[in-house]
Amino acid sequence: MPPKDPPRRRVPGPARPRSAAGGQGRPRPAARRPPSPARRPQPPRGRTARPLRLGNPRPRLRLVSLALTLVMLAFVVRLLQVQAVDASAYAAKAKENRYLSYTISAERGEITDRSGIALATSVDAYNITADPSMFTPEFSKAPDAPQQAAALLAPILGTDATELTRKLSRKGRYVVLARRQTPQVWNQIKDLKSVFAEKAGKDRAGGGPGANVLAGVFQEATTKRVYPNGGLAAGILGYVNADGEGAGGLESQLDKELAGEDGKIRYAQSGGRRVPTAGTEEVPAVPGADVELTIDRDIQWAAQKAITDQVKKSKADRGYVVVQNTRTGEVLAMANAPGFDPNDLSQADAASLGNAALQDVYEPGSTSKVMSMAAVLEEGVATPGTHVTVPNRLHRGDRLFKDDIDHPTWYLTLNGVLAKSSNIGTILATGELGRTQAEANKVLYSYLRKFGIGSPTGLDYPGETPGILAKPKDWSTSQQYTIPFGQGLSLNAMQAASIYSTIANDGLRVAPTLVRGTRGADGHFTAAAPPGRTRVVSAKTAKTLAAMLESVVGDEEGTGTKAKIPGYRVAGKTGTANRVDPVRGGYHGYTASFAGFAPADKPQVTVYCAIQNPTKGSYFGGQICGPIYKQVMEFALKTLQTPPSGSGPARLPVSFDPGE
Repeated sequence: MPPKDPPRRRVPGPARPRSAAGGQGRPRPAARRPPSPARRPQPPRGRTARPLRLGNPRPRLRLVSLALTLVMLAFVVRLLQVQAVDASAYAAKAKENRYLSYTISAERGEITDRSGIALATSVDAYNITADPSMFTPEFSKAPDAPQQAAALLAPILGTDATELTRKLSRKGRYVVLARRQTPQVWNQIKDLKSVFAEKAGKDRAGGGPGANVLAGVFQEATTKRVYPNGGLAAGILGYVNADGEGAGGLESQLDKELAGEDGKIRYAQSGGRRVPTAGTEEVPAVPGADVELTIDRDIQWAAQKAITDQVKKSKADRGYVVVQNTRTGEVLAMANAPGFDPNDLSQADAASLGNAALQDVYEPGSTSKVMSMAAVLEEGVATPGTHVTVPNRLHRGDRLFKDDIDHPTWYLTLNGVLAKSSNIGTILATGELGRTQAEANKVLYSYLRKFGIGSPTGLDYPGETPGILAKPKDWSTSQQYTIPFGQGLSLNAMQAASIYSTIANDGLRVAPTLVRGTRGADGHFTAAAPPGRTRVVSAKTAKTLAAMLESVVGDEEGTGTKAKIPGYRVAGKTGTANRVDPVRGGYHGYTASFAGFAPADKPQVTVYCAIQNPTKGSYFGGQICGPIYKQVMEFALKTLQTPPSGSGPARLPVSFDPGE
């Protein structure tokens, strides 16, 4: 039997339409069916399809939640630290960075002469400051901002660029680059800041970093001390240091009164600019008091010019002139040469910065003889007419004494001893003060002390010397004979002037004064305390001495004839002393001096002059200091409108005839 055909595989295809009777007939439209879902692609034949499994999201969610929890916990811990644990510290640090505090300098009081003319005053100035944090690369947008800024500022401020770089590189928010600069200096810096700010703005607009190396430079308003008359009265006034504090003279002595009280201002800032809406705390400064001196500017000028010219002419080490009112003790002038200009201390010689008229101590020489004569007259052991035989040499103790010039035996009155400035005659006269030399020494010592030797003048001036005067028991064999004529004791120029003012004031010593009073910020004037007064000798003795001192100037045999002033009676005394050299030690050179007052009949003014170590021309006091005395005294008398003398001088005898 023939093999059967294998069954045919039905290929899926479209179904044929059927008739209504289930047979073939007219085809009917197929009924609409919803579209079947797309079939999942079948894996290739011969492979077993793996089921697709989705990962479990829960572990990942837990991990993310844990990480977020830890981050939030860190934020919470930090927030608690900042707001609770370290809140005050962070608040203070923020406040410190936001707020800046500056000192408001008090205006220093003026120093004026007796007429109110300013000798020392203050003008507007600026402290140039900087905020170092604004010179960092992050803020300034320049890697070398401190170096660039220093190079720009150094020529304007006149300081070293390296030092400015060091200051600008510090940590912190405030540093002073230069103190008390003039408004012109700040204007130059301000113009530079404007140029760099404009340039930085254009650079930022073009997409650049906009670097500005001067944005952190600022100014503080303050004052600068100036001396309108340059070096006039510099030795009296002194000077201030870089911080504006008194560092010498009256500026130092009266610093508390002159300085006032500084104020303070505190304000918020941002980006180097003040925030006006953040509020300001300010304690205003209290200006210092003005100080009125006894000095007369014009007389000071005349004294300073006269001594300066003579010191140069004589090629001397230095010199001083003191002018004093004989009645009140007020110092009208105190001049030193060489001097200095307190406006520019960089050019001053350190040895000239003080007030030599008060700080130099030296042996006065023959101007000191007036004290010896005062003791002799007051003790009643001699009168102006007492005869004194003066040999060429006098042997006392271990020495042989002589006068400045060789001479035959002189037959002098006591007045003549003073007029001719005889050392030998003075030794003989003072020897009569006691029954023994030791007793005479004690008596003389007591008068020297009453005249102020060995004691401060009363001015309380910084660095003032009280002089040197040993007690009588400590006087050497030679000192007990040299001290009467001015060698072996030491004083300063103010003390020397005070001696003659005491004689001019009828024997009443009035302590010298430099300050008349102070005027506070409220305008109220407070007069200085009245000076101390001490009776040294009687008025009778003082008037007798004044007449004797007239013989020094008015008599042809006197040593002070170059001090004559037409129309005025002048009383004075010359001095030429061996000088103790402070460098070499021992005696070397001379101290030339002249002291006196006028008018002798009604004394108003005392003038004292001394020149140390003149090396050219004469070294005698009458020759080089007498003319200075005349020049300064004439000017002072005219300035004070002192009328001329109304009578002629008393002509006391200088010598006597031994045969009579």
